[in-house]
Parts: sequence; C-alpha cells; structure tokens
Amino acid sequence: MDPTGVTPGVTLGPREGADRPIRGRCETDTIPHTMTDTPDTPAPVQDDSSKSKKPVRSSLKTFFKPQSVALIGATEKAGSVGRTILSNLIASPFGGTVYPVNPRRPSVLGIQAHPNVASIPEKVDLAIIVTPPKSIPGIIEECGEAGIPTAVVISAGFKEVGPEGAQLELDLVAKAHEYGMRVIGPNCLGVMNPISGLNATFAAGMANKGRVSFIGQSGALITAILDWSLREGAGFSSVVSLGSMADVGWGDLIDYLGDDPDTDAIVIYMETVGDARAFLSAVREVALQKPIIVMKPGRSEEASRAAASHTGSLTGSDEVLDTAFRRAGVLRADRISDLFYFAEILGKQPLPKGPKLTVLTNAGGPGVLATDALIRSGGKLAPISDETIAALDKVLPPTWSKANPIDIIGDAPPDRYAAALDIMAKDPDSDGLLVILTPQAMTDPTKTAREIIPYTADAEKPIMASWMGGSDIEAGERLLGEAGVATFPYPDSAAHMFTELVAYSENLKSLYETPGLTPDWVRRPQCSRAKELIEQARADGRITLSEPESKELLDAYGIPVAETRVATTVDEAVAAADDIGYPVVVKLVSHTITHKSDVGGVRLDLPDADAVRDAFSSIESSVVEQFSTSDFEGVSVQPMIDRNGYEIILGSSIDPQFGPVLLFGLGGTLVEVFKDSSLGLPPLTATLARRMMEHTKIYTALKGVRGQDSVDMAALEQLLVRFSELVVEQPAIAEIDINPLLASPERLLALDARVILHPGDVAAADLPRPAIRPYPRKYAKPWKTESGIDFVIRPIRPEDESLVVDFHGRLSNETVYQRYFTKLGYEQRVAHERLVRVCFTDYDREVALVAERINPETGKLCIGSIARLIRLHNSNTAEFSLIVADDYQGHGLGTEMVRRLVEIGKAEGIERMVAEILGANGGMVRICEELGFTVSADEDGETVQAELVLS
Repeated sequence: MDPTGVTPGVTLGPREGADRPIRGRCETDTIPHTMTDTPDTPAPVQDDSSKSKKPVRSSLKTFFKPQSVALIGATEKAGSVGRTILSNLIASPFGGTVYPVNPRRPSVLGIQAHPNVASIPEKVDLAIIVTPPKSIPGIIEECGEAGIPTAVVISAGFKEVGPEGAQLELDLVAKAHEYGMRVIGPNCLGVMNPISGLNATFAAGMANKGRVSFIGQSGALITAILDWSLREGAGFSSVVSLGSMADVGWGDLIDYLGDDPDTDAIVIYMETVGDARAFLSAVREVALQKPIIVMKPGRSEEASRAAASHTGSLTGSDEVLDTAFRRAGVLRADRISDLFYFAEILGKQPLPKGPKLTVLTNAGGPGVLATDALIRSGGKLAPISDETIAALDKVLPPTWSKANPIDIIGDAPPDRYAAALDIMAKDPDSDGLLVILTPQAMTDPTKTAREIIPYTADAEKPIMASWMGGSDIEAGERLLGEAGVATFPYPDSAAHMFTELVAYSENLKSLYETPGLTPDWVRRPQCSRAKELIEQARADGRITLSEPESKELLDAYGIPVAETRVATTVDEAVAAADDIGYPVVVKLVSHTITHKSDVGGVRLDLPDADAVRDAFSSIESSVVEQFSTSDFEGVSVQPMIDRNGYEIILGSSIDPQFGPVLLFGLGGTLVEVFKDSSLGLPPLTATLARRMMEHTKIYTALKGVRGQDSVDMAALEQLLVRFSELVVEQPAIAEIDINPLLASPERLLALDARVILHPGDVAAADLPRPAIRPYPRKYAKPWKTESGIDFVIRPIRPEDESLVVDFHGRLSNETVYQRYFTKLGYEQRVAHERLVRVCFTDYDREVALVAERINPETGKLCIGSIARLIRLHNSNTAEFSLIVADDYQGHGLGTEMVRRLVEIGKAEGIERMVAEILGANGGMVRICEELGFTVSADEDGETVQAELVLS
C-alpha cells in the first residue's frame, strides 16, 4: 500500500491451473494430428496500422482466467451491484489484478480507482461493466481502443425493455465486433471460475470447486442453484450467466468448455435457443467427449401454424426441441434435481451398455420401489445365472433372495456388501448396479461405503448408490460421492436415472451408426428441374404448386408417384382416362384450394367415361359455387391404385427456431386424430431415417404383422433420405405433405402431394435454413489426372466409412508416419470411434474431401485421397491436412486436393490456412510451395509450418 493508504491495484493469489494444457481438436484425442489447434491463444494486440483489417476475434479464455480485471462502475454504495462484484473479486484470489474504474472517486474499498480504462497502467484482460445502459456502447469502444479482449456487461436495460434498448444492444455488439471483442451479457449475473478463483458476479459467494460447468440465462435461478450447491456440497468448474446473449452464445461456450480440461460435463439451463445452428453444431462436436445436459422450461401449447397444413398440425415447438436435442446428442432434464443427477453420474460413471440393472439391497421394500421405477421407465432387471447364484451363496446367508433385487438381509455388515458387489460388478449379464442401504441397528453406513469403494473404481458399468436416511448416512454418502459413485436419496430416483442414461447411450450410438451406402442418385444433382418448377410458380405470384407440379417435384428426387394427366376440359379428361385405363381417379387441379377433399374435389374408382364426365362437372360446379370460376383449373386423371397396404404421411414444415422439420407417421384422412408420428431434422442418413420410423406405432406394422410380408424397409429409408434432400435443397418450400404415401410389400407410391411455397418477394438470404448444414453438394466436381485417371472429388459422407477403412488398408507405413507423425497401426486408424470423427463431419466446421473413383480391377468404389479443412474454434483460421494412397501418389492428386481446399476456404470465409508438416515430407512441402503457401522450418528442422492468407 502506498503512503496515501490506497492500493494501486490488488493482485490476488496464485493462478491455480493456469498453465494446464488445452485439449486440442484432432481425429482422436490420443493420436497426434498434423495440425496444431490453438483455440485459446489470446488475440494479438492490434497496432494502429491494423485497424483497416478485420480484427481477430478474441479467445474466451480471459473470461475465465484473466491476469487483470477492470470493474467499470465500481462503487462503495452499500448493497449496490458494483460494490458486490468488487467485494467478490477481491475476496476470492484468482491470481490477477483488479482495477476499479470510477471517474468520480480516487479509490473504491481502499483500492486506487481510475477515471477510465485508458488510464490503467497495464493491459487489461477482462472488463466487467456495471454502468447505465446508454453509456455502454461508448465504454465498449474505449475497451476496444485499450486492447481489452473480453467484457461482461452486467447492466440491464437493453432489448428486454423495448426498441430503444434493442438498438443500444445492437450498437454495443457493433462496437465489440469492430475491435474483435467478445461480450457476455448484457443483463447477466456474471462469470465465476471456482478453479482459478475468479468470482466476477454479484452472487452471494463463491461456488465449490467441481468438474461440472453450469451455464444459464436466468441470474436469479443461477443464484438459487449456487445456494443449493453449497448446501449439497456440489461443485462447479465454471458458472456463466449469459443474459441476453447479444454476442457470446451457447455454441461459443460449449466449444470452449469442450476444450476445458477442468470440465467433465456441461449443464445448461436454457430459456431461449438463440442461434440454433451454432448451438447444435457445437453440441454435436462436444457431446461425443463430454455429456451435455439441458433443462429447457416452457413445455408450452403447440405453436401457431397454418390451418391448411397436416404436417403443421402435428408438430409443436417442444416436440421439435426434443427432436433437435436427440439429433445433437443432448440429454434433456425435466427437473432441476435431474439436471444435476445427470451431471453427477455422467461425470463419474461410464454409460450403461444396455437396460439391465442389478439391485443390491439390505431391505426388500426399497428394492421393490427401485424395480417398479425401473420397469415403468423401460429398464429391465438383470438376470442372475446359476453360476452367479452359486457364487453369491458362498458369501451371503442362506436367506438371501436368490433373485434380483439381491436382498442381502437387514443385518448385512460392510464385508457382506463388498463381497456381493465384487461378484455383481464382474457379472457380464448386468449393465449397471444400484446399491441400496437402509440404516438399521446393526448397519454401519460409513464403514460400508468405505468397504465398497475399491470395487467401484474400475467398474466398466455405472454403479449408483442410495444411502437412505438422515444424518447417520451423511458421512458414508459423502465418501461415495468423493470416490466417484453417484448417490441418490431415493432408490426409485436412481433407477429412473439409469433408464434415462440407457436411452441417452442408445441415442448417441445410433447417431453415429454407419449408414449403408446410398444409391447413385444421391451423388448426382437432382435439383435443377425442381428449382425451375418452384421459381416459375413464385414468379407467377403463386405460393402453391398444383398436384401435378407437386408430383413432378417428387419425381425429380426419385420419389415414386402415380401417373398423372392434367385435363382442362371434359373431353381431355375422358381421353386421359381412356388412355390410362379404367378404373381411374379424378382430382381437382387448383393453385388456390389446398385441400381438394374440402370441396368434394376427389372422385375415386370411376369405371367408365360417363363417370369421368359426371365427376368433372360435379367438381367444377362445387368449386364455382363455393369459390369462383378462376379457382377451377381442371382436373388430374390417375389410375385407381389398389390401396392394399398402409397409408403413411411424410411432410415438412418450418419451425421458427430450427427451420425445416420432417414428419413421418400414419397417414390418411384421420392423420390428426391418431397423431402417430415422429419428427426429425434434415438432412437424414438411412440410419437416422430408420430411427425416425422406429418412434411410431405404424413402424411395427410396416415390418409385417399377422403373417403379412414386410414393406421394403431399406427402400422406405432411402425414400425418406431423398425427401430430406428435397427439403434442404429447395429452401423456397414452406410446407410439403405427401399424404398418403402408399407402403406395401410390392411398392412405395406417393398418391397425393401438396406443396406450399414462400412468397416470391422473400429473398433467398431470408429463407429459413436447416438447423444442421446439409451435404455441400456444390463442392463435388470431377477431375482427371494427366495420365487419364478419372476421379470425383467430393465432401465426405457418413456412408463412406467402409471406403475409408479400405483406404487405410492401402497405406504404407511411411505414408502413415508422414500424415500422423507416429507409427499408427491399422486397427487404431480404422476403429469406428475414430472414423466417426472423420466421416460424420459438421460441414459448418470442417469439410473433408475424398477423391473417389471406380477401381477398374474390382469394379468397386475406392478412395484415392482424403483432405480436410477444419475451422479453428472462435477463429477464421483453418488447419488443413492431406493423405494420398500409395497407389495414387505421383499423379498430381495431392496438389488438386489442396487446391480444392483453398477454393472451399475462400468460399467459406476462411481468412488463413495453416498446417504443420514433417520436414522429411518433401512431397507435401512442394505442394504447398506450388500453391503459394509461405513455408518456414522450425528451429529443429523436424517440422515445417505452411501458411496461406486467403483474404
């Protein structure tokens, strides 16, 4: 302290864990990658000469581990937010310096104050802003000028208060982006990192240290959960209040925390989704490594929708949210208690491999409660084999239950629990264990916990505990929790959690199950004719396609449709019927009437010409009477199809948060009555299409019941895949229904179709986009080597996994070493868990190209090269890699693959491409030099850095 008694800046303790390594993004977490990912490298300070350039977006690291913090709006006013935050900052040492900023005071709480951030004597990492909202855009500009990379805006008074506040928020964000700053808030509680000791919030105190990161929007709810966590002894690696999410959103934080070595699980309390694509993209990236648990309240009434839409009437916002969460690998919690139960068990235990639970208890009643909860929620009791019973007989009293639940009798001492648990933990017929203890006179809850802990450490299945009771069991429960055993106050809660985890595990596996190869039509562009139909209709001022146009649209995507002839006169209708052959179906053609049956516009099973004439006249009269002459444009004539089969509905409508949503289910005229349907997000693979069908009751019938043959399920899967491609490739479609789609063992046939378009005055940029980026077909182009070898170079697909396995089988040891910097065995390279990271790409984050051709010797598809371009987190820099099969080296293929990556990088807004190359890999170095990369060797000469600035 200086002679005036004012501290010039408070530096707070050692920075715990500050130098811990960050998990890099690579093809597998245990295998070195040829790229160096530095998502947490702080942005460089910009000098005056760089202001004309687009600034580098700052890392989120300084939100959590700053070296210095400026509190703008610091005050000594009792009970104020500014005073509370300053008190929290100096009460929890985080290893950095705190600078209060207040232009009207020389000091705050005994610490020297500064009139503005420009007067602070060192570079500040994090600004906490607690000032009136109108002042904040200007303060953000001052922070940007001072080179501050991150800011938390605590103040409220932005878009939540109306248009004026919304404009202030836009101004705030614009100023931040001008300097590459990242902003959390406004209207938030702040940021807390118990690991480093940072408490930049106005909460009552610091949370305990833990391995779970908690993100929420509601500051009030976060403070309540912090109070709960202190009472329950739960801990966090970080706590973030996002507030209005003006800049930093869910996706940004999920990306950061996915790389955070202190975080094992991410828990989210979500009020609004925000940028749905960014959220789902980040979740799909991280969920394979760390569980993400979300509680989203507001299971509301069905969202408003167009009255004319069958599909719309079957989809509601919450159902769509559930669908999106499943597709991304999110575990959804319905209650706050479940939120943290999930986090606790997922952070400590392996996922169950199946639904079979073993219950070990010293009391029959709790075992029955657990069994009831297990069965009701879809789980199963694990069977006990004769061998296991014999083993248990040796360690348990004769009166034990001889069945699951395994009742080891009320007088069970600790060693009896341990012996039984040892046997059951090794039982291959069990997918999980629940150990229940009720405190009886002869029971020692603490010693029992201590005795069983060694048998839980290396278990390959989840082991949960329910120590029932009050103060007597607290010590034992705490010991179990500290040892990584998830504990529950009640056994039925534990059983329910187990079945939720089973469903979650199965969903994760199904998301990354390799689909079968898709037919050739997927590889060929099929959208030109469809696009012409849609653009012509919109140019004509129409928002509906006629039924014949709708069927032509489906046919363009390989969806089988019934033959359809359009007739504008009675004689044309009869001639068409004569040509098709009787009996026929006659339907109204109108661009204005969406449901033909509402006006008697469908006539079935017409046996002759007279019946066709009567139908034409009757339909025309009905339309003119109820609407007008202009609404009648003729009829369509189709063969009368034998409807021996099942009527299915296949549709799509727009969700305001997630864009196009698919629907599959039981169709026909009573579709809204039975509501046997499921939803999906496009695009689909064959596997995802099958999972979508499995969520309906009609799926069981389609597989064949009561001696009937099954529908061709593989063909139906492919039809759904084609339909999803149609939806994502034609964004001008607002709604589409195929109802019914006739499904029988003999055929699949779209009998009726209805398409509603977005109005023609809606610009292409304003059309809803899918929440998951579809396959970037535009990057698929042919190429021929100088020696005449034909390839198609295209983005990779999940279906390519078998081709990638074959590709790795053709690589020499030298090629493998040059690509991976290590001697990586074939079995490691082709493990499904690893190839998931290669083939199941998020095209918003990376594009992996494959060079594909038909091997003339085998007649089968093969891959000659794989190249990847991966955008680094929070950056417009991308790393790239290349590997060429030995049998195709020396043909210029590698150069062409990297050249394609450069083209894609430019198209995707990448500003800089980088790679690390072994110095001995002369071929790769020459490719980079030929394409204009700057190549520089490291000091040791073992590796070479390649860099190309694209903009």
